[in-house]
Amino acid sequence: MQKITPFLWFDSEAEDAVNFYTSLFKNSKAGKTTRYDEAGAAATGRKAGSVMTIDFQLDGLDFTAINAGPVFKFNPSISFFVVSKDELEIDRLWKKFSDHGKILMELDKYDWSKKYGWVEDKFGLSWQLILAEDEVKQKIVPSLLFVDKVFGRAEEAIKFYTSIFKNSKIESVYKYPDNEKAVMYSDISLEGNLLAVMDGPGEHGFHFNEAISFVVSCENQNEVDYYWNKLTADGGAESMCGWLKDKFGVSWQIIPTILLTYISDKDPQKSQAVMQAMLKMKKIDVSLVEKAYNG
Repeated sequence: MQKITPFLWFDSEAEDAVNFYTSLFKNSKAGKTTRYDEAGAAATGRKAGSVMTIDFQLDGLDFTAINAGPVFKFNPSISFFVVSKDELEIDRLWKKFSDHGKILMELDKYDWSKKYGWVEDKFGLSWQLILAEDEVKQKIVPSLLFVDKVFGRAEEAIKFYTSIFKNSKIESVYKYPDNEKAVMYSDISLEGNLLAVMDGPGEHGFHFNEAISFVVSCENQNEVDYYWNKLTADGGAESMCGWLKDKFGVSWQIIPTILLTYISDKDPQKSQAVMQAMLKMKKIDVSLVEKAYNG
């Protein structure tokens, strides 16, 4: 199981978005779909029985999409690199993503790549397409851009995240030539998957928000406690239903795997009881989840 999963918040377009994204990449597919029960619908204003979440894979990388209302909007603070040695693939994806989208940086030759472009697709999600010359370790790589009030803190974040997650390491760090305190680009590996981290100079007018979060799958309460305490340390903020923000403003969900199993139970009475219990929690309490499930 993938330890850290990107989680995408949509108003009501999750199904369309998942169909669109899985049509673009090889080794991609839609997975399990959950639907709003009465408790979840009452808490969110969604229609009972409508699609809540969809698990999906893009080139083998796990994602989850949710329909949860127009509360948060995607912005370029979190984007996804697509790394490919196939120029025709880059051109094809650029055409698909830019159709009814918004070009942030034209697909062109730059100092760092023979072909690179940054685009927001028709759903508002940001993609950075880059033609690779070396071996591609991971085709789709989430990317954090530290701007405005958190500009200059990318290196701090690199050390913070790699100190928390096991099986992690710093793959590369490149600094701005005129500012040694700012990271121009870096790759880190967290639990076996790559994450790009960089600083963005200048004024941008956007920041990290809950539109894109990262789900940390936990085996037990000890793991929940560990990641919750580590990620909220030094200025992070607790939220509801297992959500938190770290000290940089990046959103995480610390979720025991048993919670997802119970919420998906075919017995609606059990699944609704678990949902109602979860909606009252900040950090997830596994014992209370089990108590709700077992009645």
